[in-house]
Amino acid sequence: MRLAGKVALVTGGSLGIGQAVALLYAREGAKVAICGRGRQALEETVRQIAAEGGTASAFEANVSDKAQVDRMIAGVQEQWGTIDILVNNAGICDPAPFLAITEEQWDRHMDINVKGTFLVSQGVARFMVERGVRGSIIHMSSVNGLAAEADQVHYNATKSAMINMGMSMALELAPLGIRVNSLCPGFIETRLTKPAIDGPHIGSILSSIPMARVGQPDEIASGAVFLASDESRYMTGQTLVIDGGQLIKLA
Repeated sequence: MRLAGKVALVTGGSLGIGQAVALLYAREGAKVAICGRGRQALEETVRQIAAEGGTASAFEANVSDKAQVDRMIAGVQEQWGTIDILVNNAGICDPAPFLAITEEQWDRHMDINVKGTFLVSQGVARFMVERGVRGSIIHMSSVNGLAAEADQVHYNATKSAMINMGMSMALELAPLGIRVNSLCPGFIETRLTKPAIDGPHIGSILSSIPMARVGQPDEIASGAVFLASDESRYMTGQTLVIDGGQLIKLA
């Protein structure tokens, strides 16, 4: 197993891509701490992992609140003594035309997608440095961080920020033995994309994807395992795109 003996923290780990990452990490031998804001969904994911013979714990936290982030990180340390892997997956996407985006929508995207990534990364990285952990931090960005898409100005901006944040962190943390990379999914089947998948414009969406199909969360999770494992030990400050070729057309 590629992550045997490791402890991983996955924010937004109870649903969609985050849940798929948590499940696959556990299958690969990691103890997984999942963070989210819905207790029921968190506990269900922990049950799924336990049913497969894995080890997991749930932590309720708002990643944009430093006090809650600090308690979460302290809780993981207290339970398992270390954090080797961090996946910053918590995020929101609330599409709106540029001229209609409200200040509240802008701030909410920035708070969760950008500030949340910063707070959790800084807290975990400080722990890794103090304990000499040679860890891996992964930002779950998006193809929207690399190419523009209409009705997504606020979301696109946050995903671009996550990529640049990852590169900047990698520059400073590499000498300390910590790798930082970003993972950019394309159009993936989750509860957030299900309305579009079932809607009248799915043909147009598929026409923008050279592989002509919607991606699955476990396909992104496989990339997250690669970035967390020793298979990517000479890789930092990079961006891994898993999108069925969609970025070719978006760009």
